[in-house]
Amino acid sequence: MAPRKKRKSAPPVIGVDRIGDLPDHMLHHVLSFLPAQAAVRTCMLARRWRHLWKSTTGLRIVGLNDPRYCVEVQQLRKFVDHLLILRERTDLETVEIKFSQFSEADMPYLNLWIRYAVMSKVRALTVHLDGEFILFLDPLVSQHLRTLDLEGVALEKSVLDFASCPALEDLKMGRCVINAGRISSRSLKHLIIFGCRSKLDRRIHVSIPGLVSLKLTNFAGKTPFLENMPLLERARVYLSNNSNEDCLNYYTRDLCADNDNACAICLANNDASGDCVLLGGISSARHLVLLSESAKATFTRDLKHCPTFTKLKTLLLNEYWCDAPDVDPLACILKNSPVLEKLTLQLFSWGPHHKVEMKGTYSPVEGTTAISKHLNIVEVKCNVVDERVVEVLKFLCAFNIRFSFE
Repeated sequence: MAPRKKRKSAPPVIGVDRIGDLPDHMLHHVLSFLPAQAAVRTCMLARRWRHLWKSTTGLRIVGLNDPRYCVEVQQLRKFVDHLLILRERTDLETVEIKFSQFSEADMPYLNLWIRYAVMSKVRALTVHLDGEFILFLDPLVSQHLRTLDLEGVALEKSVLDFASCPALEDLKMGRCVINAGRISSRSLKHLIIFGCRSKLDRRIHVSIPGLVSLKLTNFAGKTPFLENMPLLERARVYLSNNSNEDCLNYYTRDLCADNDNACAICLANNDASGDCVLLGGISSARHLVLLSESAKATFTRDLKHCPTFTKLKTLLLNEYWCDAPDVDPLACILKNSPVLEKLTLQLFSWGPHHKVEMKGTYSPVEGTTAISKHLNIVEVKCNVVDERVVEVLKFLCAFNIRFSFE
């Protein structure tokens, strides 16, 4: 029997630094996702990492989201000041400044850090705070800024005039106090305003002719006046209880059907620029979601001068549009939507899951042009088919729309 051959022992495992083998520009990008404090600490990993943090493509100055870095502005002042001095003078792709707590004494530092970001040609700037921090960039000037995301910020006067930001395409404002009489931009394509409020006694004018998408929800104060947006593709507008424009006649069921009986809220425009506050500006959209609490006067007033939605393909409405004698608001908007293809009614149910969903089919009647002959999908979603829903179904059936339950 031949002697067994000795098995060769496996070579010792040697640790391989695969991340460290990446080229510098990729490591700069990776480090940009870390909070600034953590990015700087990587200088301790190895000789090669000693200065990488100085040239990251992103800068995150944060005091929330991650409990390991839950600190206040005051605790980071010296650190950030030294960081900005020691950084290489490279351009920044992204800058995030997020804090849940700050004081009035912190405001100069926050504004200084924002100015540093703008001077570093930042392309995407995010400022999320919990309070009414006043942004003092007056006005904002940047040839490179493409995305601006603001939350918990007080915006004054010409800060929202973006004439000096020709590359800006995306603007998001959440829970902000807007004390500017105008939001204007020639380059902006996407605008989101949610949970914001205005202390002004007049409407904020939104002048963005190149806008492609709009989301305006839960605005407190006078509803903003939307100027014409001919390139608009889709819009979502929700008038919540935060609005101070309740119809004074609503609860007496006198719904301001004509100007002789209309209340002061429904009659007043206070914009001196046209009859419609919202509908005129978004009348070129292809896809619309229009939601409102029951007593709001803005849409009611707009419907008195309802524009024609010449491009509208899909429309989602809630019960506000059906809760009136003869379902007048719904009838009006259908009459003025000549190419509508899909109508969705979400009645007394916010979803996303509805207990009852009905699909309808429309068969145009010869000689009848009351609604779009292109309408091929009608959906009604609710939690229960009560008397209010039945009235809406009867109204739709009058236009030869037949339903089936799912």
